[in-house]
Amino acid sequence: MYIFIDNAHTRKYSKKVGIKNEGETMKISTKGRYALRIMIDLAMNVSESPVRVKDIASRQNISEKYLEQIIALFNKAGYVKSIRGAQGGYLLTKEPNEYTAGMILRLAEGSIAPVSCVDAEAESCDKKGACVSAILWQKMNDAVNEVVDNTTLQDLVDWQNGITQE
Repeated sequence: MYIFIDNAHTRKYSKKVGIKNEGETMKISTKGRYALRIMIDLAMNVSESPVRVKDIASRQNISEKYLEQIIALFNKAGYVKSIRGAQGGYLLTKEPNEYTAGMILRLAEGSIAPVSCVDAEAESCDKKGACVSAILWQKMNDAVNEVVDNTTLQDLVDWQNGITQE
């Protein structure tokens, strides 16, 4: 998803209201995209035996080292559990329909708000009451959150299955 930011904002104003990447598209980082791919892979390859990092890395074309960094976040957050040993790997701790894309992206990315002034954890902006742009930023933030918070990992698996079966 690409959201374009108007280049008309001055650098000073942009800095004051927290506009990120002025003049560029705002994007989910590689880390966020890979995080979703890793969780989809785990959900699609769910079985009694753990999924090996090496296998995920191969299927998703992600370096094992980078994948391990991301999966460590999931392990620490309790999204996956690690099984040690020769037959070890990772398993989801919940059913795929219990994870949302928003949960996964926020764990990997932190905030996914388009600007800091509408971030749930942001300090109040002194211009917010008089800044008409804040209404737009809030609407954008609400729209993105509506999508990612109502799209489950199971939805993504189902969509992937639909793509591969066509």
